[in-house]
Amino acid sequence: MNAGTPPRNGPRARSVDPRNPHFVQDVYRAYGRWHADGQAFFWEEYGHWCFAGYETVDRLLRDRRFGRQVLHVATREELGWPPRPAHLADFDAVERHSLLELEPPAHTRLRRLITKAFVARQVERLRPQINALCHALIDGFEADRQVELLSAYATPIPLTTICTLLGVPVEAGPQLLGWSHAIVKMYVLDPPMGDQIAANTAARDFAGFLRARIAEKRADPGDDLLSALIAAEDDGETLSVDELVSTVILLLNAGHEATVHQIGNAMRSILASKLDPRGLFADAEATAATVEECLRHDAPLHMFTRYALEDMELEADGTMVALKKGDRIGLLLGAANRDPRRFADPDRFDPYRTGQANVTFGAGLHFCIGAPLARIELQEALSVLFARLPGIRFAETPRYADAYHFHGLERAVLGWR
Repeated sequence: MNAGTPPRNGPRARSVDPRNPHFVQDVYRAYGRWHADGQAFFWEEYGHWCFAGYETVDRLLRDRRFGRQVLHVATREELGWPPRPAHLADFDAVERHSLLELEPPAHTRLRRLITKAFVARQVERLRPQINALCHALIDGFEADRQVELLSAYATPIPLTTICTLLGVPVEAGPQLLGWSHAIVKMYVLDPPMGDQIAANTAARDFAGFLRARIAEKRADPGDDLLSALIAAEDDGETLSVDELVSTVILLLNAGHEATVHQIGNAMRSILASKLDPRGLFADAEATAATVEECLRHDAPLHMFTRYALEDMELEADGTMVALKKGDRIGLLLGAANRDPRRFADPDRFDPYRTGQANVTFGAGLHFCIGAPLARIELQEALSVLFARLPGIRFAETPRYADAYHFHGLERAVLGWR
């Protein structure tokens, strides 16, 4: 038993099956108990320490003693880890160069190059075409008086936007979406063998598709992000083909999956609040505040894991936690956003609250590089929807999909007068 593992059923051990539908459907009730009973605890099903307090989560996201990977400071043998299974070779090849998984100096170099292409393009200029896309999608179902919002609206917005941004044919969107769905199933607790094999196949096929597109863009560059990523240079350094492949897959998977879930979750928060949408989206400032509260109130990603890069004793939420190099910790973003020590009446949806904050996009070294684009997509998607369909309401009681890690509705059937 390593230093990061307390005795089973010890005072800080907690057993909660993250696949239990009662937990998934009422996760915030559980968070309320955790905030009252101890925000730092060892989650037995995951086998690592977790932290639910806002201050602690925000601090540990920035703590350089932790990293998204640990194999740059220790070997698998040193850590007592078994070899990676051969059936995940293609999946691992994509992950190996992912900005989300790297640590300095590799992360520093990669992020600097990506930022030159991504942020420098000023994603704000995409707002008019995102707005037009929202209107066009609503034109397609407005007369039906009912829609399943996730498939007809929440999914096409980020998918079309990222395809357009990358210079990838929008017609390829459904295939990219299929690969994305298969890959992200690897990020849940103990994915079954079938999902592992499907994720590996998807990673292989997605990488093959992108290698072909990269070759085309090298021969004939366009005014798109993929061409800009290929051309990005810093002190003579450029992105390798493997790095380009991993970066594009990350941009699609992270940007698309999270935004779809957040649009659905936001609708649930807004409609349950009974607040007048006309006030919530009265102007740009009100819209931005509403979106920030949606991000806090019901985030799409609830756990972000990191590894201890050294042996340490960590004080968190009044608990001393002994960790060894290679121990994993879980930062509970959704719980931190509902911490009563940080937010007054945290379960209440209140876009007018002062001191708005959230850790939904992370913090520190791995703060989400796509956050500006995600905010624009959310602002346009929600404001246009309520402006066009002012009487919109849920036609079916919304339920969360049975997956804890990615927190989103399984369906969002809405109707209007």
